[in-house]
Amino acid sequence: MRKRTWISFVAGMALIAVGARADDKPAQPPAAPKIVSISVQPNGLTLEHARDLRRVVVLGVTEAGTTVDLTATAQFVPDANVVRLTSDGYFEPVAEGMSKVAVTAGGQRTHLPVLVKSMHSPPVSFVRDVMPILGRTGCNAGTCHGAQKGKNGFRLSLRGYDPAFDYEAVTDDLSGRRFNRSAPDESLMLSKPAQEVPHEGGYVLDPKSRAYATLRQWIAEGCQSDVDKTARPTRVDILPAAPELAMPGTAQSLVVVAHYPDGTSRDVTADAIFSSTMTDVATVTPEGMVTAARRGESQIVVRYEGQFGVAGVTVMGDRTGFQWQDVAANNLIDTFVYKKLKHLKIQPSEL
Repeated sequence: MRKRTWISFVAGMALIAVGARADDKPAQPPAAPKIVSISVQPNGLTLEHARDLRRVVVLGVTEAGTTVDLTATAQFVPDANVVRLTSDGYFEPVAEGMSKVAVTAGGQRTHLPVLVKSMHSPPVSFVRDVMPILGRTGCNAGTCHGAQKGKNGFRLSLRGYDPAFDYEAVTDDLSGRRFNRSAPDESLMLSKPAQEVPHEGGYVLDPKSRAYATLRQWIAEGCQSDVDKTARPTRVDILPAAPELAMPGTAQSLVVVAHYPDGTSRDVTADAIFSSTMTDVATVTPEGMVTAARRGESQIVVRYEGQFGVAGVTVMGDRTGFQWQDVAANNLIDTFVYKKLKHLKIQPSEL
């Protein structure tokens, strides 16, 4: 009897399941919001030399006034043979001169001015090229060679605070055996992080990456030092500075620009280190892609070569039907509080 009852129960559940599948209809994806205008950040590019690569973020404004990231679907068409777009989304110099790039996204169109100052390819800088790679790969972190005594006899300054010390460490330690200037690919500085030979720190450097190519070129150029004549950045900017994400699941790409004492700047997104202060509100990938998780606010902290930047992220969530009701401000503090609450679509509670 129990066996028959169990069989009947299973058969009944199977019929229910089949019926449910038959009645199910595929969920229709929400219609894409209409874009009324687009903008590009930065709003202009100046490329200093042949190795100066830059990225941009394309933002669209919808009819409802919300901002969406259109970078992934935007089309870029230069109107002169001055720059070209690489497969990984960077603008690369082709020739000296000024140009404009036509940017199309969401049915809207704008232009991005571009200036290429020089096609000279300067030597790879230890301070501005190699040191950031050591930081991004975690080589100078406290859990690796940046510890007080380092690891496996190799010690770097914590988070690269002392470039001179680090240059001596990587070039002179072990009698310089970490580098093979005549055959760069055989250098331990490349083969260990790429895990072509055993490396306790694991696989941290892709041989096909720009970082690997930069390190290789620096070795081929003779591992030159520019510690005494090259300054580190004085600040970093994050674009967009205060991204707003409409709903959980939406994403926003970031661009990080470092500024130097000589007035120059460079795109350092690939070497910057990202973290989120509220991961249950918004997460961020190592490449700088922010994804909304729930309604709220978070701060995206960016660290690069001793400089820090913060981008405040707001996830609005579904506020359909919200209508702000004016409330009398009794003091200056109320004015600022109500401005923030109105922006977040939160009605103040009664006294």
